[in-house]
Amino acid sequence: MPANQSLRVEIYRDTIEFQRTGTRAVRRAREENRELGIPNAFTREGKLYFELPDGTITQENPFEKDPKA
Repeated sequence: MPANQSLRVEIYRDTIEFQRTGTRAVRRAREENRELGIPNAFTREGKLYFELPDGTITQENPFEKDPKA
């Protein structure tokens, strides 16, 4: 295998490992947020959603103060 090809394979493997590490970190953070009662925010098709600690998905921002208060 040429050196250039070997380098590409190594970069590909590193990229896969970085992605795996990031995915694990996000899963842990989401689980920790649930345990602490903190909503998780995410986007889907360009829209912002919030997953509340009880599992409910909403587009209403739970972090904003109630405008009626």
